[in-house]
Amino acid sequence: MKKTTGALVGLCATGPLLLALPILGIGAGTASASCSTDGAQGVDASAVAKQVKAILDGGDKGSVSVPGLDAPADQVPNAKTIQATGVAMNIPARGQVVALATALQESGLRNLTYGDRDSLGLFQQRPSMGWGTASQILDPVHASTKFYEGLKKVSGWQSLSVTQAAQAVQKSGFPEAYAKWQALATALQKAIEPLLQKAGGASPSPSPSGSADTSPSPDSAGGCSADGDGTDFGTIPAGALPKEYKIPASAPPKVQTAIRWALGQLGTPYQWGGTCTDSHGKNPMGRCDCSSLMQGAYKAAGVTLTRTTYTQVKDGKAVSVDALKPGDLLFTEGTAAVPEHVGMAIGQGLIVHAPHTGDVVRITTVASWKSRILAARRVV
Repeated sequence: MKKTTGALVGLCATGPLLLALPILGIGAGTASASCSTDGAQGVDASAVAKQVKAILDGGDKGSVSVPGLDAPADQVPNAKTIQATGVAMNIPARGQVVALATALQESGLRNLTYGDRDSLGLFQQRPSMGWGTASQILDPVHASTKFYEGLKKVSGWQSLSVTQAAQAVQKSGFPEAYAKWQALATALQKAIEPLLQKAGGASPSPSPSGSADTSPSPDSAGGCSADGDGTDFGTIPAGALPKEYKIPASAPPKVQTAIRWALGQLGTPYQWGGTCTDSHGKNPMGRCDCSSLMQGAYKAAGVTLTRTTYTQVKDGKAVSVDALKPGDLLFTEGTAAVPEHVGMAIGQGLIVHAPHTGDVVRITTVASWKSRILAARRVV
């Protein structure tokens, strides 16, 4: 865990991290004193909003500077992932602020591959203390999910100060260190919230194909996996593919496997932050978002992909949009460096992808995407 001494910020962890946490014994006087420190850091909320827009929504990147966001190209997307994971888990805005303040203190909103002892990632979680494997902790969605799970185990966390709630999860040696980040965390949460809604929150936007949602219901997809281990190839729903479509026999075997696995998830509901390990199951977090669909498909083929669109755009090698092959990953929305969406070319001018909240894994066409494709990558 991260600790601070005066104005210096370090990565010194002295106490173990706990997933199952005891209820904090905090008296009224202590709570009042801690609350008085929350929000002490002055933050220009409008500048934060401009910085967020500059990174996530194509604003003017050269004219914004926010104290605490000295590496916004890394920090802002990580903040969005933390917040969107909270939204997917039905964590209220207050809890999202707690998570953002914690990550600001622990890692500076950077997905660190180092730390005190075996601490890693956005929250400096430790594999040895039960937060997951090193690779899991370095997955921002996993790390955020584990933080929120820890927060939900704290009885009455909603009535605690941001500092107290963060400390209840993190068990830092300097429990007051989180307070100075509340104002920036709050500004980030408010700036990111409308962008998440725009990307597919309460009012889903049309699918890239422009077609109505005519996909079969999730229950008709069949092939349910009871163990949720991500090995379920599923049953391709009738009518989900053009009658003439066949998985390209000329594609490498691993690509054929990845395409078949992805097609087995057709018709299952989109879930932001979902792992795609049990898309036909009842747990929403086992369902697919756009990048976990790609990751799961290639995992079934024995190929390792990173977790997010921000990192998958660096996997494999770049290819021309005019020279696509089945299995290539296609990125849209956002920017070429920080894309927001990904799908897989499956041959015959088609793409399989998980569009957005309120929609299902579906097929669209390369033609409908072509003018908006920011990057293409070949991983096999």
